[in-house]
Amino acid sequence: MQFLVLTRRKLDKFPAEQWTPELIAAESQRVREMHASGSLRSIWRRKDTPGAAILFEAASEDEARTLASSLPLAQRGMIEFPVVTQLEPYPGFGPR
Repeated sequence: MQFLVLTRRKLDKFPAEQWTPELIAAESQRVREMHASGSLRSIWRRKDTPGAAILFEAASEDEARTLASSLPLAQRGMIEFPVVTQLEPYPGFGPR
């Protein structure tokens, strides 16, 4: 199953100097690891607010949340997940 997870940075609680290059590099490394394993299908930067839109492949919502929570920014409480939702195929492309 595929899950859409929207992340949002907690900029009101974490000032700019806490978003270090080393921390962002660790976040990028974890994203690469999950992508290589097939659990993270796609990721995009959000334009409406600082954060990301992530497409996970997971067996359940709990697994998708666990994957998202494994990100270094999540482990430090610096991001939140306002949306975690299962996706299903669009029926308009199916047989008529």
